[in-house]
Amino acid sequence: MIINPILPGFNPDPSICRVGEDYYIATSTFEWYPGVQIHHSRDLVNWDLVTRPLNRASQLDMRGNPDSCGVWAPCLSHADGLFWLVYTDVKRFEGSFKDAHNYIVTAPAIEGPWSDPIYVNSSGFDPSLFHDDDGRKWFTNMQWNHRPEARNTIGHAKFDGILLQEWDPKTQKLTGPIKNIFEGSKQGLVEGPHLFKRNGWYYLTTAEGGTGYDHVVTMARSRSIDGPYEMHPNTHLITSKDAPDAVLQRAGHGQYVETPDGQVYHTHLCGRPMAPKRRCTLGRETGLQKCVWKEDGWLYLEQGGVVPAVEVPGLEGAVKREEPVEIVRTFDSADLPKEFQWLRTPQPERLFSLTERAGRLRLFGRESIGSWFEQSLVARRQEHHSFRAETRLEFAPETYQQVAGLTHYYNRYKFHALGISTDEQLGRSLIILSCPGDYPSGSLEFPIGMGQSIPEGTIDLAMEITDNDLQFFWRLAGEGEWQAIGPILDAGVVSDEGGFGEHGSFTGAFAAMFCFDITGQGRPADFERFVYRRG
Repeated sequence: MIINPILPGFNPDPSICRVGEDYYIATSTFEWYPGVQIHHSRDLVNWDLVTRPLNRASQLDMRGNPDSCGVWAPCLSHADGLFWLVYTDVKRFEGSFKDAHNYIVTAPAIEGPWSDPIYVNSSGFDPSLFHDDDGRKWFTNMQWNHRPEARNTIGHAKFDGILLQEWDPKTQKLTGPIKNIFEGSKQGLVEGPHLFKRNGWYYLTTAEGGTGYDHVVTMARSRSIDGPYEMHPNTHLITSKDAPDAVLQRAGHGQYVETPDGQVYHTHLCGRPMAPKRRCTLGRETGLQKCVWKEDGWLYLEQGGVVPAVEVPGLEGAVKREEPVEIVRTFDSADLPKEFQWLRTPQPERLFSLTERAGRLRLFGRESIGSWFEQSLVARRQEHHSFRAETRLEFAPETYQQVAGLTHYYNRYKFHALGISTDEQLGRSLIILSCPGDYPSGSLEFPIGMGQSIPEGTIDLAMEITDNDLQFFWRLAGEGEWQAIGPILDAGVVSDEGGFGEHGSFTGAFAAMFCFDITGQGRPADFERFVYRRG
């Protein structure tokens, strides 16, 4: 069986494609660098991260991008002997405008090398590229309307339908007329378009209802690529909006794929809320549903209805790998372990080094935690509702403006952090920086006063998250029992719904090592190991 979510933790907006016996899923990474995660599978059950293709300044520079901006909704396809990746770099979140720029990169193999980007347009986000069987290529994206009044007759004023225009690979430009081919259903907020063709029909799937609990996959079809499109008999192919007790909530935004023997599946994003506040502490994850074609020429979930299932039939012979209980990372390579990312900048050498001190990840103190420009924070996704993270570090601060440690991080106003610093009265000490999530102030609180004195030397830090609760711990490196520090904090703040609600932000929670030095001296912290242990 396929057990959903197939990509746990922050892995939203899944675009899937098959090349021979190989399946690939590309997901959004927003402000996290490098951009776009691509996972690979040969059985639809077990998935491995194989590449993050947007990994240099010529492809992506997100310094200054607000939280939840950056890389939205990539589309991955394969044609003409190349992989094609279409993506948006969103530069603005709040207000009437989005400033969303769409690009195409290509590669002969999934591992690369990936080309420099070709700019396409900026009329809206969620771009997609469809390769028709006559050799023509078509580019779609949602159209953003910055005006207060709606142009279309249904839906939402800002989400102004799905645009279609032909893409010329020779000139590497859009060509011909632009046509708005689909206004969406009454659910509104139409986005995330994907086209495919079957038996002479062009099928269009879109995401609607926003990123929250009203999210859906809507389906329509037409004999002509530019419409008019008729709606699916059920309007929506996948949704949990009317099933509040379903395990997989917020289901929407995905793509169709066929196996070599004609079986059909559809990806979708989803969230698993925690009681009692229905906060998705793991962010938006990737699910996969088995589907069937019926005599009416429409696609349906194999289990019936529209609500996604946790377990669905997989391919014959597929066996789920055993998941490790604990992952221990030491920094004895010139490359970061594959699960780690950082924020925004294409110049990681200014944030960290794996070679300056052998066996250590050295973070150079840069801007404050939560900066949108140059923040020394190296992180891995939270993949379980309960987990423990540990790290060992050496840090010798000279002023309270220098802090390094361990954090449960979502964005600039949703995090908890335990750090080593110094204080005029306490000397070298531990402090907790806790952001209550009351958007947009991002004000810090100090739940344990101004700190706790600690001796010199290497220090172990840990945090234990159990559903909605977080507890920090510390000890001298490898010596004695772990000591709890500070009160139990609300880990549920570090979620999509924490603070401003489900549409205020839509990425995911990370466990991270951080270092900041707001004196500008770049004081380093050396991290020896990082442990992630599922609960």
